[in-house]
Amino acid sequence: MAIRVDNRLLDEPMRPVQCGTCEAWLTVRKSSWQQTSIQWDTAASARCAERQACAEDLFRGCHALRDSIDRAVADGGIPVTGE
Repeated sequence: MAIRVDNRLLDEPMRPVQCGTCEAWLTVRKSSWQQTSIQWDTAASARCAERQACAEDLFRGCHALRDSIDRAVADGGIPVTGE
C-alpha cells in the first residue's frame, strides 16, 4: 500500500498567531470555519495559563487563543482555505 502524500501545507502554509492573553506564538491553519490546525511548541505550552491549569490529557483548547485566531481570521491574517 502506498503512503498518500499530504500536500495541503504547500497550498496554504501554517501561519504564526500570537495569543492576546499570554503572548505565546503558535502556528495555525484554517481548513474550514469548523477546522483549525494548531501547532504548539514547548515555549507556547509553558506560557499558556489555560494549558497549565489542567492536566495535559484533559486540555481541550485555549479560549484566549481561539479568540486570537478568530481576530486574525477577521483581520485577514489567517485565510480560511476551504472558502
